Amino acid sequence: MDPEASRQQLERQAALDYHAYPRPGKLEIRPTKPMATARDLSRAYSPGVAEACLEIAADPALATRYTAKRNLVAVISNGTAVLGLGNIGAQAAKPVMEGKAVLFKKFAGIDCFDIEVDEPDPEALADLVCRLEPTFGAINLEDIKAPDCFTVERICRDRMGIPVFHDDQHGTAIVVAAAVQNALRLAGKRAQDIRIVGLGAGAAGVACLTMLHKMGVPLDNITVFDRSGVLHAGRTGLAPEQMIFATAPAGLTLEQALKGADMFLGLSGPGALPAESVREMAETPIIFALANPTPEIMPDAARTAAPGAMIATGRSDFPNQVNNVLCFPFIFRGALDAEATEINDAMKLACVDAIAALARQTTSAEVGVAYEGERLTFGPDYLIPKPFDPRLLPTVAVAVARAAMESGAARRLLDLEDYRQALEAEVFKSSLVMRGVFAAARLSRRRIVFAEGEDDRVLRTAQVMSEDSTDRAILIGRPEVIAQRIDRAGLSIQPGRDFEIVNPESDERYRDYWQSYHQVMRRHGVTPDLAKAVLRTNTTAIAATMVHRGDADSLICGTFGQYLWHLNYVSQMLSTPELSPAGALSLVILEDGPLFVADTHVHVEQGPETLARTVLAAARHVRRFGLEPKIALCSGSQFGNLDSRSGRAMRGALAILDSQPRDFQYEGEMHTDAALDPALRERLLPGNRLEGAANVLVYATTDAAGAARNLLKSAAGGLEVGPILMGMGNRAHIVTPGVTPRGLLNIAALAGADVATYG
Repeated sequence: MDPEASRQQLERQAALDYHAYPRPGKLEIRPTKPMATARDLSRAYSPGVAEACLEIAADPALATRYTAKRNLVAVISNGTAVLGLGNIGAQAAKPVMEGKAVLFKKFAGIDCFDIEVDEPDPEALADLVCRLEPTFGAINLEDIKAPDCFTVERICRDRMGIPVFHDDQHGTAIVVAAAVQNALRLAGKRAQDIRIVGLGAGAAGVACLTMLHKMGVPLDNITVFDRSGVLHAGRTGLAPEQMIFATAPAGLTLEQALKGADMFLGLSGPGALPAESVREMAETPIIFALANPTPEIMPDAARTAAPGAMIATGRSDFPNQVNNVLCFPFIFRGALDAEATEINDAMKLACVDAIAALARQTTSAEVGVAYEGERLTFGPDYLIPKPFDPRLLPTVAVAVARAAMESGAARRLLDLEDYRQALEAEVFKSSLVMRGVFAAARLSRRRIVFAEGEDDRVLRTAQVMSEDSTDRAILIGRPEVIAQRIDRAGLSIQPGRDFEIVNPESDERYRDYWQSYHQVMRRHGVTPDLAKAVLRTNTTAIAATMVHRGDADSLICGTFGQYLWHLNYVSQMLSTPELSPAGALSLVILEDGPLFVADTHVHVEQGPETLARTVLAAARHVRRFGLEPKIALCSGSQFGNLDSRSGRAMRGALAILDSQPRDFQYEGEMHTDAALDPALRERLLPGNRLEGAANVLVYATTDAAGAARNLLKSAAGGLEVGPILMGMGNRAHIVTPGVTPRGLLNIAALAGADVATYG
């Protein structure tokens, strides 16, 4: 077997194994309510379930309150037009429908049942779909051949009071329209002036052309071909949706139609667009060759024929992939949340505008990581966003919900700002708990110096700071390297305008900085020559010196190297009798809410005094997030049952804390499970001082705190914010090398917020 055939065989087997193991298929059903006791069972089923049934019987609209209907979509197919596989039947289509359901859940948190129906007759299929309305909040029709798909959707839309959306038609059309909107902007053309030639008059082709017409392209400017030739008024056997575009003269050829055309839209088959015809098109042609897996013309051939062409395909290995996943999860999300009766033209056009506008914005840090190495800057090779852009959910769903309300399709009115924030909290797990911090950061204008200013994550953070905050980023690094990496990442920030640069190799303040460093460290073994060397090469020392001198308000370092190494230079320059490291506090966001852990990095082993200071600092910082601290002093000893080192330290800290009135809850020493389980804790120590579960866990060693932090992140899937360096008056923060761009942005918000604004 030749290497290519061997590779294909391995990929085929890998795909089959993916579907077969560890359990067959890609979906499962999980309960959303507790089912652990007889009381749970009586509420979930008999007799408690009767109460919900009676309420819905009295008012059917309450089904969206007492059942999962508002978040439940049916993905329905008869398997007559599956992907590029054709009419393979309903059962063979099931892996595709399961995959569609997974995408709904992954990208928009929508639950799905995939339903494969062995029914080729479109009217009978439509009747079956209509009878499912009591179960679902919306219907996604999928992979039904044309023209049957037009009939099925038309009947369902007429009879049903919930959204019915044939994604092969409208999802493709929306993404195509968004890309065309941006292509026209770049080409300096208007929709009402362009001429389009379409090749392929199936469901997707007709829907795309319909959407482009609704964007402003006149019907007389659209010429359509299928395998039988041009669509014209004398053609028979066309569906009403196809006849709308039968405006061309009989006998017109594809080559003739393409002369001077502004756009080619292909949803047909491989190699159907000759390069010679591309040369005959208008200047800066728009070529959407969307046949899969082989387009009507390969992008390199189209680019050779028309160097200024803007090209899209259906493939992920070329720029501008037209992928339905950019649309369907998010348009359904907005429609479901607004309890829309349909997905109307206003909602579709709002989706188009939202997707197009997102591509014109600076690419998010998360997308930069997911598509590392690609240049993701708005232009001919970036007309539409990437599927893994987390901003799609809040951006598109809010636009769709707004359009549903404004057009009268919504049965539920939403506060759109609250709705946006809720969606952002779904895709950015830290969004909700960080909201107050970001708000506080906007009230002050602080200068934040990043010690590792050449790092891509830092550059993306600086980009967001320039767009969304009043803080000023200062980057330590070589200007030419920073410029190169900004260009590679497709960012728009510019030195001077959006941020400042401190070049360790040539900054004019070098002499002042090394002298300041030497002045502080001269009685700690640092000679002038050593001070010069440190301030020429050590960016953390430079950043700390800047804050010490007042040239910056706060520093962030640690994207590489060891935490304690960075802490040494931070402490050298910024520790004072009033300010010194009190511990590192990590916020881990779990499904059940936030949980703080300290001290994860600073004090390898703590005594009573440092523990008490850590507790006080943690209480202060937890309130920065708008939360009331409930602090558990955790140890291997439980309420005095062991004479261990950590037990003695915790009991000593408790005595120090008890020596003065405190305005927060704390208790110790105890095991971690007792901290998190109020019932267990009450059995062990009735009348203890904590109410409910602790939200702050304080340990006597970094070994224990670090283990708890890592377990919460790795085993429990928690998202970390931090570590937050406590005790330094917000003058310094040290991250860890694994910090994500979003994590770095969160720390920048903490650094950018004046502590005084928190009260």
